[in-house]
Amino acid sequence: MSLINTPVQPFKTQAYLNGKFIDVSDESLKGKWSVLIFMPAAFTFNCPTEVEDAADHYAEFQKLGAEVYIVTTDTHFSHKVWHDTSPAVGKAKFPLVGDPTHTLTNAFGVHIPEEGLALRGTFVINPEGIIKTAEVHSNEIARDVKETLRKLKAAVYTAAHPNEVCPAKWNDGDKTIAPSFDLVGKI
Repeated sequence: MSLINTPVQPFKTQAYLNGKFIDVSDESLKGKWSVLIFMPAAFTFNCPTEVEDAADHYAEFQKLGAEVYIVTTDTHFSHKVWHDTSPAVGKAKFPLVGDPTHTLTNAFGVHIPEEGLALRGTFVINPEGIIKTAEVHSNEIARDVKETLRKLKAAVYTAAHPNEVCPAKWNDGDKTIAPSFDLVGKI
């Protein structure tokens, strides 16, 4: 079953953020756009490159009113050490969320039971806590956060313009489509 247009399941966990441990829950996601980026584990090889990519684009997420959450199956304690020891991860100014109980990885369908790790999953969640985009792929393939930003911008746009859709390769400022009976078979 697809997670698209379903609410985020209740959860509560801890994260490391800017020198502190904080609580993060399904309620934390409400009232703003959220981007959950699941990674297999801290202290791996590809994961720091993705954290750094998100950190390098964090201001763009903030301009859209979105918070980024990096999630691994490690603890918030591990995330503190990871942040303090990795130059790439040290750039993160967003929550590094621990999921040692696998509540989140299971709820989002990215848990690898035989490894106790997560697949690389990316989810855009609207301010009401509804999942609007989902991307999951194999762990050897790192993501490009520019594509996540593009999808977030499309979700923000279509939420503000419910009678329009964003066509293939749509980017902010591009023309959208207003679906109508007259367009059927003409595009």
